[in-house]
Amino acid sequence: MQPDPDGRPDPRLSSRAMDGLPGRARAGSPLAATITLGAGFAALVVCLVGLGSLAEDVREREVNALDTLATPFLHGLASPGLDALMNAATFMGSSLAILPLFGVVFASLAWLHKPRHALFLAIACGGSLALNQAMKLFFDRPRPQLPWAQVLPDPSFPSGHTMNSVVFYGALAVILWSLRGRRTGVAAIVLAIPLALLIGVSRIYLGYHYFTDVVGGLLAGTAWLLVVAAAFGAGPLSRLRRRVTPPADDASS
Repeated sequence: MQPDPDGRPDPRLSSRAMDGLPGRARAGSPLAATITLGAGFAALVVCLVGLGSLAEDVREREVNALDTLATPFLHGLASPGLDALMNAATFMGSSLAILPLFGVVFASLAWLHKPRHALFLAIACGGSLALNQAMKLFFDRPRPQLPWAQVLPDPSFPSGHTMNSVVFYGALAVILWSLRGRRTGVAAIVLAIPLALLIGVSRIYLGYHYFTDVVGGLLAGTAWLLVVAAAFGAGPLSRLRRRVTPPADDASS
């Protein structure tokens, strides 16, 4: 980085150096990068192991004890106020909410000349939709049959609302971390996690999903988001940075 005549770093170079998703080597020490990579890998392994265990039970049509307990427990808490909260939560995980938000965020990133971030969001969300539909078709789990809930026509495992919410709101938190710094990113994550969990609970409460459907959606969404974030941080997709960011030497011309 070349200083300006006053001895201060060129802000254009600083901005370019800082552009990128969390996890790139530009920000922290080798030890911090190693810890981050190790933690991400461990989280991915936990998600995949947990998802594999659930998937095996679903594939064998085994009844999970938590499925038989969670739905009646939550339904027993029903009240007009809780109904309103859960319907609002499930709306936030629906395509009616996520698609417009996605469009606004994607257009904003394009307007801000952040194509790499926009591509990250598009791949994360588009891949989540495709993966969720593929898993639903593969497992073909019937929806819960409850006298007080509407039975939806598509398969039940994993919960699409939950999985897509984890990926979309989690991706927004990653993007905010990248663009606005750690403090904003941590705050966004603190908001995204409870929101995704509440959306998942709402699906059980309203009788649309089993408990294991929601857990499966949480695990699958987290695993997919970790994979995409790793690809942009250190994998082959990191090459896009060199294609969309002008060389630093151009700043002095």
